[in-house]
Amino acid sequence: MIPLHDDNPTERTPVVTMTIIAVCVLVFFYQASLPPRTGEAFVFQYGAIPSVVFGQAALPEEVAAVPAVLTLVTSMFLHGGWLHLIGNMLYLWIFGNNIEDAMGHARFILFYLLCGILAALSHAATEPSSHIPMVGASGAISAVLGAYLLLFPHAHVLVLLPGIGITRVAAGFVLMMWFITQLISGGMTMGTRGGGVAFFAHIGGFVAGMALIALFKRPEVRFFSPARPGRWDD
Repeated sequence: MIPLHDDNPTERTPVVTMTIIAVCVLVFFYQASLPPRTGEAFVFQYGAIPSVVFGQAALPEEVAAVPAVLTLVTSMFLHGGWLHLIGNMLYLWIFGNNIEDAMGHARFILFYLLCGILAALSHAATEPSSHIPMVGASGAISAVLGAYLLLFPHAHVLVLLPGIGITRVAAGFVLMMWFITQLISGGMTMGTRGGGVAFFAHIGGFVAGMALIALFKRPEVRFFSPARPGRWDD
């Protein structure tokens, strides 16, 4: 199922969420403008390479652009293609505004970056000797989804069901189905080598978001909040 919109109102303009989306889009346009070989080098420079992050390997001096540990952050703003970018930004736009609203802008920035780092490490830990760069915001966005599940499971989400159409579904169901899919997919790819989707970054990010939301949310924001009147309610 493809989420399209939620009916969960916010009190604050999600300036951080919008800024992250803008930065990811601008970086992707820059990536796309580079010649193929330069674009590949750009990904190796700023993507998170497990073997480099864990000190088992090192990039040549003429290629390395930032310390290996910083690639755990820079990799969040790179994407592997249009579908990768659009999918991530869609999820961030739908669910990120409410989590930013529940935390405030400064805490949301810290939450997003911290969980993104933990997500990247979760993936790297499953393949510590891999030389393949990991890129994408999906680990950090997965943390947003985990936080949303605990705060707003009763909100409703418009989803597109291929072959069926558009319907309204409880956010808790949408997010649990998404997480189960990641667990199954991660289990099926465990032990395989090569590129592809970093399912364990998704899993690690989701768990990190659930574990840390209590530390970052505003005190007055309740867990498992009841559905609030939205634009689809009678």
